[in-house]
Amino acid sequence: MFETHRPVESLVTLRDYVRWGGSRFREAGLVFGHGTDNALDEAAALVLHTLHLEPDMSEPFWDARVTAAEGEAIVARMERRVGERLPLPYLTHEAWFAGLPFFVDQRVLVPRSPVAELIAHRFAPWLDADAVERVLDIGTGSGCIAIACALALDNAVVDAADISEDALEVARVNIKRHHLQEWVQPVQADVFDGLVPGTRYDLIVANPPYVDAGDMASLPEEYRHEPRLGLAAGDDGLDVVHRVLAEAPRWLSENGLLVVEVGNSAPAVEAAWPEVPFEWLQFERGGHGVFVLTAAELATHAGAFRRDRGRGAVS
Repeated sequence: MFETHRPVESLVTLRDYVRWGGSRFREAGLVFGHGTDNALDEAAALVLHTLHLEPDMSEPFWDARVTAAEGEAIVARMERRVGERLPLPYLTHEAWFAGLPFFVDQRVLVPRSPVAELIAHRFAPWLDADAVERVLDIGTGSGCIAIACALALDNAVVDAADISEDALEVARVNIKRHHLQEWVQPVQADVFDGLVPGTRYDLIVANPPYVDAGDMASLPEEYRHEPRLGLAAGDDGLDVVHRVLAEAPRWLSENGLLVVEVGNSAPAVEAAWPEVPFEWLQFERGGHGVFVLTAAELATHAGAFRRDRGRGAVS
Protein backbone atom coordinates (compact mmCIF):
# COMPACT_ATOMS: atom_id res chain seq x y z
CA MET A 1 0.00 0.00 0.00
CA PHE A 2 1.07 3.63 -0.45
CA GLU A 3 2.81 5.59 2.27
CA THR A 4 0.49 7.60 4.52
CA HIS A 5 2.34 10.78 3.54
CA ARG A 6 1.78 11.58 -0.10
CA PRO A 7 5.06 12.31 -1.91
CA VAL A 8 3.98 15.40 -3.85
CA GLU A 9 6.68 17.57 -2.31
CA SER A 10 9.51 15.26 -3.41
CA LEU A 11 8.26 14.60 -6.96
CA VAL A 12 8.74 17.38 -9.49
CA THR A 13 8.33 16.31 -13.11
CA LEU A 14 6.04 14.04 -15.08
CA ARG A 15 8.94 11.64 -15.37
CA ASP A 16 9.26 11.58 -11.56
CA TYR A 17 5.61 10.59 -11.13
CA VAL A 18 5.82 7.88 -13.77
CA ARG A 19 8.93 6.35 -12.18
CA TRP A 20 7.45 6.53 -8.68
CA GLY A 21 4.08 5.16 -9.79
CA GLY A 22 5.70 2.33 -11.71
CA SER A 23 7.65 1.32 -8.62
CA ARG A 24 4.53 1.37 -6.45
CA PHE A 25 2.56 -0.67 -9.00
CA ARG A 26 5.25 -3.34 -9.13
CA GLU A 27 5.56 -3.34 -5.36
CA ALA A 28 1.80 -3.93 -5.08
CA GLY A 29 1.85 -6.80 -7.59
CA LEU A 30 -0.71 -5.29 -9.92
CA VAL A 31 -1.83 -7.22 -12.99
CA PHE A 32 -1.92 -5.45 -16.35
CA GLY A 33 -3.53 -6.16 -19.70
CA HIS A 34 -6.17 -3.45 -20.07
CA GLY A 35 -4.24 -1.24 -22.45
CA THR A 36 -0.73 -1.70 -21.06
CA ASP A 37 1.34 -4.73 -20.15
CA ASN A 38 3.78 -3.36 -17.56
CA ALA A 39 3.97 -1.06 -14.55
CA LEU A 40 5.82 1.86 -16.15
CA ASP A 41 3.51 2.10 -19.17
CA GLU A 42 0.52 1.89 -16.82
CA ALA A 43 1.88 4.73 -14.69
CA ALA A 44 2.62 6.82 -17.78
CA ALA A 45 -0.90 6.31 -19.13
CA LEU A 46 -2.38 7.31 -15.78
CA VAL A 47 -0.22 10.44 -15.50
CA LEU A 48 -0.94 11.62 -19.06
CA HIS A 49 -4.68 11.11 -18.82
CA THR A 50 -4.90 12.83 -15.43
CA LEU A 51 -3.07 15.87 -16.84
CA HIS A 52 -5.16 15.89 -20.05
CA LEU A 53 -2.13 15.22 -22.23
CA GLU A 54 -1.97 13.19 -25.43
CA PRO A 55 -0.54 9.64 -25.25
CA ASP A 56 2.03 10.47 -27.95
CA MET A 57 3.39 13.53 -26.14
CA SER A 58 6.89 14.50 -27.29
CA GLU A 59 9.91 13.58 -25.16
CA PRO A 60 10.90 17.02 -23.77
CA PHE A 61 7.56 17.43 -21.98
CA TRP A 62 8.30 14.50 -19.67
CA ASP A 63 10.58 16.87 -17.78
CA ALA A 64 7.86 19.50 -17.34
CA ARG A 65 7.02 20.38 -13.74
CA VAL A 66 3.79 19.12 -12.14
CA THR A 67 1.83 21.51 -9.92
CA ALA A 68 0.90 20.52 -6.39
CA ALA A 69 -2.78 20.13 -7.31
CA GLU A 70 -1.90 18.01 -10.31
CA GLY A 71 0.38 15.86 -8.20
CA GLU A 72 -2.40 15.26 -5.67
CA ALA A 73 -4.74 14.19 -8.48
CA ILE A 74 -2.17 11.78 -9.92
CA VAL A 75 -1.43 10.18 -6.55
CA ALA A 76 -5.14 9.87 -5.73
CA ARG A 77 -5.70 7.87 -8.90
CA MET A 78 -2.63 5.74 -8.25
CA GLU A 79 -3.94 4.98 -4.76
CA ARG A 80 -7.24 3.79 -6.25
CA ARG A 81 -5.44 1.68 -8.85
CA VAL A 82 -3.53 -0.10 -6.07
CA GLY A 83 -6.21 -0.19 -3.39
CA GLU A 84 -9.20 -1.21 -5.52
CA ARG A 85 -7.34 -3.13 -8.26
CA LEU A 86 -9.54 -1.36 -10.80
CA PRO A 87 -8.36 -1.58 -14.42
CA LEU A 88 -6.97 1.81 -15.39
CA PRO A 89 -9.64 2.52 -18.07
CA TYR A 90 -12.33 2.27 -15.38
CA LEU A 91 -10.53 5.04 -13.48
CA THR A 92 -10.00 7.28 -16.52
CA HIS A 93 -13.19 6.21 -18.35
CA GLU A 94 -11.19 6.04 -21.56
CA ALA A 95 -9.66 3.22 -23.57
CA TRP A 96 -7.96 3.20 -26.97
CA PHE A 97 -8.79 0.72 -29.71
CA ALA A 98 -7.67 0.79 -33.36
CA GLY A 99 -6.14 4.21 -32.69
CA LEU A 100 -9.46 5.62 -31.47
CA PRO A 101 -10.56 6.77 -27.99
CA PHE A 102 -13.61 5.18 -26.37
CA PHE A 103 -15.60 5.91 -23.22
CA VAL A 104 -15.74 2.86 -20.95
CA ASP A 105 -17.05 2.00 -17.52
CA GLN A 106 -17.85 -1.20 -15.64
CA ARG A 107 -20.88 -1.92 -17.81
CA VAL A 108 -18.56 -3.13 -20.59
CA LEU A 109 -15.31 -5.01 -21.08
CA VAL A 110 -12.20 -2.91 -21.60
CA PRO A 111 -11.41 -2.97 -25.37
CA ARG A 112 -8.32 -5.05 -26.16
CA SER A 113 -9.15 -7.32 -29.09
CA PRO A 114 -6.42 -8.12 -31.64
CA VAL A 115 -9.16 -7.78 -34.27
CA ALA A 116 -8.13 -4.11 -34.34
CA GLU A 117 -5.17 -5.12 -36.51
CA LEU A 118 -7.47 -6.93 -38.93
CA ILE A 119 -9.67 -3.86 -39.16
CA ALA A 120 -6.63 -1.71 -39.91
CA HIS A 121 -5.97 -3.93 -42.94
CA ARG A 122 -9.65 -3.62 -43.95
CA PHE A 123 -10.04 -7.42 -43.70
CA ALA A 124 -7.68 -8.05 -46.63
CA PRO A 125 -7.20 -10.47 -48.27
CA TRP A 126 -10.54 -12.08 -47.39
CA LEU A 127 -12.85 -9.23 -48.40
CA ASP A 128 -13.06 -6.45 -50.96
CA ALA A 129 -13.50 -3.66 -48.43
CA ASP A 130 -15.24 -1.32 -50.88
CA ALA A 131 -17.88 -3.97 -51.59
CA VAL A 132 -18.85 -4.46 -47.93
CA GLU A 133 -22.27 -2.93 -47.34
CA ARG A 134 -23.55 -4.54 -44.12
CA VAL A 135 -21.56 -5.57 -41.05
CA LEU A 136 -22.68 -7.26 -37.83
CA ASP A 137 -20.67 -6.93 -34.61
CA ILE A 138 -21.80 -9.59 -32.10
CA GLY A 139 -21.08 -8.70 -28.47
CA THR A 140 -20.37 -5.07 -29.24
CA GLY A 141 -19.89 -3.90 -25.64
CA SER A 142 -18.45 -0.37 -25.89
CA GLY A 143 -19.04 -0.42 -29.65
CA CYS A 144 -15.32 -0.25 -30.40
CA ILE A 145 -15.24 -2.95 -33.10
CA ALA A 146 -18.43 -1.70 -34.75
CA ILE A 147 -17.20 1.89 -34.83
CA ALA A 148 -13.73 0.97 -36.07
CA CYS A 149 -15.31 -1.14 -38.84
CA ALA A 150 -17.59 1.72 -39.88
CA LEU A 151 -14.62 4.06 -40.18
CA ALA A 152 -12.47 1.53 -42.06
CA LEU A 153 -15.17 0.30 -44.47
CA ASP A 154 -16.41 3.36 -46.31
CA ASN A 155 -19.67 1.92 -47.64
CA ALA A 156 -20.70 -0.22 -44.68
CA VAL A 157 -23.64 0.13 -42.31
CA VAL A 158 -22.94 -1.68 -39.04
CA ASP A 159 -25.31 -3.36 -36.60
CA ALA A 160 -23.75 -3.25 -33.13
CA ALA A 161 -25.48 -6.09 -31.27
CA ASP A 162 -25.36 -6.94 -27.58
CA ILE A 163 -27.66 -8.76 -25.18
CA SER A 164 -26.94 -6.17 -22.47
CA GLU A 165 -28.90 -2.93 -22.57
CA ASP A 166 -26.34 -1.47 -20.14
CA ALA A 167 -23.59 -2.18 -22.66
CA LEU A 168 -25.63 -0.66 -25.48
CA GLU A 169 -25.96 2.56 -23.47
CA VAL A 170 -22.16 2.80 -23.46
CA ALA A 171 -22.03 1.96 -27.17
CA ARG A 172 -24.46 4.80 -27.91
CA VAL A 173 -22.16 7.24 -26.11
CA ASN A 174 -19.28 6.17 -28.35
CA ILE A 175 -21.33 6.14 -31.55
CA LYS A 176 -22.31 9.73 -30.87
CA ARG A 177 -18.74 10.64 -29.89
CA HIS A 178 -17.50 9.49 -33.30
CA HIS A 179 -20.47 11.01 -35.18
CA LEU A 180 -21.59 7.70 -36.64
CA GLN A 181 -25.29 7.68 -35.79
CA GLU A 182 -26.19 7.17 -39.46
CA TRP A 183 -23.71 4.33 -39.92
CA VAL A 184 -23.74 2.31 -36.67
CA GLN A 185 -27.00 1.02 -35.24
CA PRO A 186 -27.07 -0.41 -31.68
CA VAL A 187 -29.32 -3.49 -31.49
CA GLN A 188 -30.31 -5.54 -28.45
CA ALA A 189 -29.86 -9.15 -29.55
CA ASP A 190 -28.90 -12.51 -28.07
CA VAL A 191 -26.40 -13.60 -30.73
CA PHE A 192 -28.71 -13.45 -33.78
CA ASP A 193 -32.02 -13.50 -31.89
CA GLY A 194 -33.33 -9.93 -32.09
CA LEU A 195 -31.95 -9.01 -35.51
CA VAL A 196 -34.24 -8.24 -38.46
CA PRO A 197 -35.09 -11.61 -40.08
CA GLY A 198 -33.75 -12.03 -43.60
CA THR A 199 -30.87 -9.58 -43.17
CA ARG A 200 -27.66 -10.68 -44.87
CA TYR A 201 -24.26 -9.42 -43.77
CA ASP A 202 -21.08 -9.25 -45.83
CA LEU A 203 -19.05 -9.42 -42.63
CA ILE A 204 -19.85 -10.77 -39.17
CA VAL A 205 -17.36 -10.11 -36.38
CA ALA A 206 -18.04 -12.00 -33.15
CA ASN A 207 -16.20 -11.30 -29.92
CA PRO A 208 -18.44 -13.32 -27.61
CA PRO A 209 -17.79 -14.56 -24.08
CA TYR A 210 -15.19 -17.32 -24.37
CA VAL A 211 -13.56 -17.76 -20.96
CA ASP A 212 -13.85 -21.34 -19.73
CA ALA A 213 -14.64 -22.34 -16.16
CA GLY A 214 -11.01 -23.01 -15.25
CA ASP A 215 -9.81 -19.61 -16.43
CA MET A 216 -12.77 -17.87 -14.79
CA ALA A 217 -11.84 -19.41 -11.45
CA SER A 218 -8.27 -18.10 -11.72
CA LEU A 219 -8.91 -14.59 -13.07
CA PRO A 220 -6.79 -11.85 -11.42
CA GLU A 221 -8.71 -9.33 -9.35
CA GLU A 222 -8.45 -6.64 -12.06
CA TYR A 223 -10.42 -8.79 -14.50
CA ARG A 224 -13.12 -9.53 -11.93
CA HIS A 225 -14.25 -5.91 -12.16
CA GLU A 226 -15.39 -6.55 -15.74
CA PRO A 227 -18.94 -7.80 -16.39
CA ARG A 228 -19.09 -11.59 -15.99
CA LEU A 229 -21.70 -11.68 -18.76
CA GLY A 230 -18.99 -10.66 -21.23
CA LEU A 231 -16.48 -13.28 -20.09
CA ALA A 232 -17.92 -16.58 -18.82
CA ALA A 233 -18.94 -19.16 -21.43
CA GLY A 234 -19.34 -22.52 -19.71
CA ASP A 235 -16.98 -25.35 -18.95
CA ASP A 236 -15.13 -25.23 -22.28
CA GLY A 237 -15.63 -21.55 -23.16
CA LEU A 238 -17.70 -22.40 -26.23
CA ASP A 239 -21.32 -21.94 -25.11
CA VAL A 240 -21.84 -18.93 -27.37
CA VAL A 241 -19.39 -19.96 -30.10
CA HIS A 242 -21.55 -23.02 -30.79
CA ARG A 243 -24.50 -20.76 -31.50
CA VAL A 244 -22.51 -18.36 -33.68
CA LEU A 245 -21.22 -21.15 -35.90
CA ALA A 246 -24.56 -22.95 -36.12
CA GLU A 247 -26.58 -19.88 -37.08
CA ALA A 248 -24.12 -17.73 -39.03
CA PRO A 249 -24.82 -19.34 -42.45
CA ARG A 250 -28.38 -17.94 -42.41
CA TRP A 251 -27.07 -14.41 -41.90
CA LEU A 252 -24.03 -14.22 -44.17
CA SER A 253 -24.17 -13.07 -47.77
CA GLU A 254 -22.93 -15.43 -50.49
CA ASN A 255 -19.36 -14.11 -50.35
CA GLY A 256 -19.49 -13.14 -46.69
CA LEU A 257 -16.86 -13.64 -44.00
CA LEU A 258 -17.14 -14.68 -40.35
CA VAL A 259 -14.46 -13.54 -37.88
CA VAL A 260 -14.58 -15.01 -34.36
CA GLU A 261 -12.35 -14.34 -31.36
CA VAL A 262 -12.07 -17.20 -28.87
CA GLY A 263 -8.76 -16.43 -27.11
CA ASN A 264 -7.49 -19.24 -24.91
CA SER A 265 -10.43 -21.44 -25.97
CA ALA A 266 -8.84 -22.01 -29.39
CA PRO A 267 -7.77 -25.59 -28.51
CA ALA A 268 -11.36 -26.34 -27.45
CA VAL A 269 -12.60 -25.09 -30.84
CA GLU A 270 -10.28 -27.41 -32.72
CA ALA A 271 -11.23 -30.32 -30.47
CA ALA A 272 -14.95 -29.69 -30.96
CA TRP A 273 -14.74 -29.51 -34.77
CA PRO A 274 -11.57 -31.37 -35.86
CA GLU A 275 -12.84 -31.70 -39.44
CA VAL A 276 -13.15 -27.93 -39.97
CA PRO A 277 -10.19 -26.03 -41.53
CA PHE A 278 -10.21 -23.01 -39.21
CA GLU A 279 -7.80 -20.32 -40.38
CA TRP A 280 -6.11 -18.91 -37.28
CA LEU A 281 -4.76 -15.40 -37.71
CA GLN A 282 -1.28 -14.22 -36.78
CA PHE A 283 -0.93 -10.69 -35.43
CA GLU A 284 2.15 -8.49 -35.62
CA ARG A 285 1.20 -6.58 -32.46
CA GLY A 286 0.30 -9.63 -30.37
CA GLY A 287 -2.89 -11.50 -29.62
CA HIS A 288 -4.19 -14.91 -30.55
CA GLY A 289 -7.28 -17.08 -30.79
CA VAL A 290 -9.02 -15.43 -33.76
CA PHE A 291 -10.23 -17.47 -36.73
CA VAL A 292 -11.95 -16.68 -40.02
CA LEU A 293 -14.35 -18.79 -42.06
CA THR A 294 -15.95 -17.92 -45.38
CA ALA A 295 -19.65 -18.38 -46.07
CA ALA A 296 -18.75 -21.29 -48.34
CA GLU A 297 -16.74 -23.01 -45.60
CA LEU A 298 -19.57 -22.54 -43.13
CA ALA A 299 -22.02 -24.07 -45.60
CA THR A 300 -19.72 -27.04 -46.23
CA HIS A 301 -19.54 -27.83 -42.51
CA ALA A 302 -23.06 -26.78 -41.55
CA GLY A 303 -23.92 -30.26 -40.31
CA ALA A 304 -21.04 -30.28 -37.86
CA PHE A 305 -21.88 -26.83 -36.57
CA ARG A 306 -25.52 -27.72 -35.96
CA ARG A 307 -24.47 -30.16 -33.28
CA ASP A 308 -25.17 -28.92 -29.76
CA ARG A 309 -26.64 -25.67 -31.04
CA GLY A 310 -28.48 -23.36 -28.70
CA ARG A 311 -25.90 -23.20 -25.90
CA GLY A 312 -25.41 -20.00 -23.94
CA ALA A 313 -26.05 -16.30 -24.50
CA VAL A 314 -23.82 -13.44 -25.59
CA SER A 315 -22.87 -10.15 -24.00
